[in-house]
Amino acid sequence: MDFLETIIQEKKKEVQAMALEEVKSLRKTYSFYQQIKDHPEKMHIIGEVKRASPSKGALNLSVNVIEQAKAYEEAGVTAISVLTDEVFFKGSIEDLRKVTTEVTIPVLCKDFIIDEKQLIRARNAGATIILLIVSALSKSKLEELYKKATVLGLEVLVEVHDAQELAIAESLSAQLIGVNNRNLKTFDVSVEVSQKLGEKQTTTAVYISESGFSTSEQVERVKEKYEAVLVGESLMRENDPKEKVRELQVLR
Repeated sequence: MDFLETIIQEKKKEVQAMALEEVKSLRKTYSFYQQIKDHPEKMHIIGEVKRASPSKGALNLSVNVIEQAKAYEEAGVTAISVLTDEVFFKGSIEDLRKVTTEVTIPVLCKDFIIDEKQLIRARNAGATIILLIVSALSKSKLEELYKKATVLGLEVLVEVHDAQELAIAESLSAQLIGVNNRNLKTFDVSVEVSQKLGEKQTTTAVYISESGFSTSEQVERVKEKYEAVLVGESLMRENDPKEKVRELQVLR
């Protein structure tokens, strides 16, 4: 089963029914990119608020998203990611809004973004970073949404999974490039994806390794070529996510 294709088809229906919101003021916080560049001595963590996933099912459906996000912030994550997809990840734009009103650090709207309506909705809900997935968009649509997000004052995390997609992200001059260790077609996960693509990096972007991290040893494997890791499932399953965040913040 091709998970990505299924998700995108559903997302098209969702976007068609979505209103185009009036652009509201941008939430104030620091630049995620600059914060990482200013502090290269350790691996930075993006802590993810994630209720469920298509491959693993429910992770923590009843999570108090505000408490979870505050625990991440207190533990020293550099940014928080919030899943807003309702059908496959059981999140919501309301989860994002709740988190952004209670934390002061950058927040990433994690969704399958295919339209400008979603960019504006995410910004209005307090996101300062949005995700664009190369494999979910044509090159022209990726470029169009990247430009629109930048005009809106949002930082853009461009997500890739192979060398061809990495080249496309770098051609955008993207400041934030995420290598997803999870194959979005099969949802298989391997940190080796980041290790292989680490040898092909050619820009001064901040490179982020996403998915598959639950131990400091796994983070150690990518710290030479990556400045940050995005962690969701292992933090959502922890009774004390603060302790896990600190464990994963290995020195570079």
